Amino acid sequence: MPSYVITGAAKGLGLEFVSQLSSDAKNTVFALVRNKSTATVLKGLPITILEADITDVESLKAAASVVAAATGGKLDYLINNAGVHDRAKVTLSTYPEDLESNLLEYVSSFRVNTIGTLHATNTFLPLLRAGATKKVVTLSTGAADAGFATALGSPGQAAYAISKAALNMAVTKFAMALKDEGFVFLAISPGLVDTAVGTRSPEEDEQYKAFWLGFRKVSPNFEGPLTPQISVKTMLEVIDRWTVEETGAFVSHHGNKEWL
Repeated sequence: MPSYVITGAAKGLGLEFVSQLSSDAKNTVFALVRNKSTATVLKGLPITILEADITDVESLKAAASVVAAATGGKLDYLINNAGVHDRAKVTLSTYPEDLESNLLEYVSSFRVNTIGTLHATNTFLPLLRAGATKKVVTLSTGAADAGFATALGSPGQAAYAISKAALNMAVTKFAMALKDEGFVFLAISPGLVDTAVGTRSPEEDEQYKAFWLGFRKVSPNFEGPLTPQISVKTMLEVIDRWTVEETGAFVSHHGNKEWL
């Protein structure tokens, strides 16, 4: 009976991971959220909901204790999904113009996306060591790939991309440290996913379409954003087949460097 911990599980891709994994009765799923009271969409699913903030080590330790008690001290999969985005139009060149808010943006992105994920990984490491699968999957982004960013010519979301690029290296370092123990570490980009489908106004829909059409300059056959359902389904297929020989990689939902 495989066990999974998914961080940032209250919405978006985290919620979809929980939904798909918990649909198989053989899986034991733990959903980590920052606030149980607002995670109403998770209620009714055959899962355990745990309240923890990845920037709060004590709350992570408390969550890990609950998981350990339920699984006999073991964990098979950790899916590091929790993270934050920055303002899309903020670039490095605007930094001196708005020093205080930009500084906070960069610190916040690094604190959550990079350091918070390190905390989550280290907190659950003892349980993963005792598990059979030993897989740690971290959600990254194609925006953290230098070649893709150059091809797009996009200077935006600088704090987000930089923090995720640092996270990719952290995944590699974990992988190199723990490969001999049979761990599989993987940083994976979900592709361009529309997590707000059905919630935008017609005007916002047009703006979003104009945004994603810009990706056709690097991928002419790009047909538009994925649904969360398709993105998670394809990522789970990659995760399932990834091996210790490939540990530490940074790939797309296709299992390669095709980010769209």
